[in-house]
Amino acid sequence: MRPLLERMGSAGLSRLLLFRRNTYAEHRRKYEPVTNIPAVCSMNPIEFSPILKRACWGGRRLNTILGKKIGSHQDYAETWEICDLGETQSVVLSGSYAGWTLNRLVREVPELLFGTENSHSQFPLLVKFLDCDDRHSVQVHPDDRQVHKYYQNEKGKTEAWFVISAEPGSFIYAGLKDGVTPELLQASLENGTVEDCMHRITPLPGECYYIPAGTVHMLGGGILVAEVQQPSDVTFRLFDWNRTDAQGNCRPLHVDQALECIDFQRGPIQPVEPTLLHQDENAELNQLIDSPFFRIDRLSIQGEFLLPSDSTCKVIMSVSGKGTMRTGGASCSLPIGKTYLIPATCDDLHFESEGDIPNNILIASPA
Repeated sequence: MRPLLERMGSAGLSRLLLFRRNTYAEHRRKYEPVTNIPAVCSMNPIEFSPILKRACWGGRRLNTILGKKIGSHQDYAETWEICDLGETQSVVLSGSYAGWTLNRLVREVPELLFGTENSHSQFPLLVKFLDCDDRHSVQVHPDDRQVHKYYQNEKGKTEAWFVISAEPGSFIYAGLKDGVTPELLQASLENGTVEDCMHRITPLPGECYYIPAGTVHMLGGGILVAEVQQPSDVTFRLFDWNRTDAQGNCRPLHVDQALECIDFQRGPIQPVEPTLLHQDENAELNQLIDSPFFRIDRLSIQGEFLLPSDSTCKVIMSVSGKGTMRTGGASCSLPIGKTYLIPATCDDLHFESEGDIPNNILIASPA
């Protein structure tokens, strides 16, 4: 049998080459992004510009403790460190992707960000620091099922707090007392005694609280926390302490929606019990939370520590002390208040603390 190319002849060969060239061109048009994406097979840690939020319960600890650049106002309540929430987008601060929004990274370089085994249309975590100079409202968040009754395209909101600092006398409310019914809570709201229904705790720095959707909660004044949550901003206020703004207006309440979303079977919330994962002369690694939505570990370093890459996307938050993180030729400072997104394709992380105070780091990753 004659070779295939000889049997095809010059005309057949030309048609074959033209077909392959057109097919390859069509493949490129369909699958190659049109934007100018850096040609890399790994990503270094990414730092974003914080998104500042003011509220009536905020203060100035975001600056005085965490070193954030804020204005002259006295009510800076939150800094959203990692956020992919509609028009509210974290923006890359520097490097090859400077100016990119977080959602653009999610859409255009998902394999670099999440690895080949995972894909998301939205970054699955919202990460913040909160300064409660005054107590914030008594509130509850819906879960993934309940939220669709009110907002079709939103997610529920399960969250966790890590206490960075708490002034003497500060407190939080987390969960209802045992035996509180919908009728009892409704009556307490009407007569202004809602505090009698809630579980009160005196928080300590270093404690972590897991607040599932459906849990009534409130952060009291004098508390600074790191918060990891589902990417949602849906909050139903039960009570706001009768506060008014400069014009005498109260913030809206959402009592009916809140009562529908509360899990009256949950009861009081206690600080989580850490689970020791690793300990040596330089570092201790504890698991704080392993939930259906996210995992949080705490790494405490006094010296040097190597965290091997596990090919998962994660967020690093420095919550006390200071240090340095090195990987793939990049060196990142880790003072208190610094946050980085660690892509799944990032190399091993080499941590080194500075000074006599351990560098405590939260490691949050999607479930």
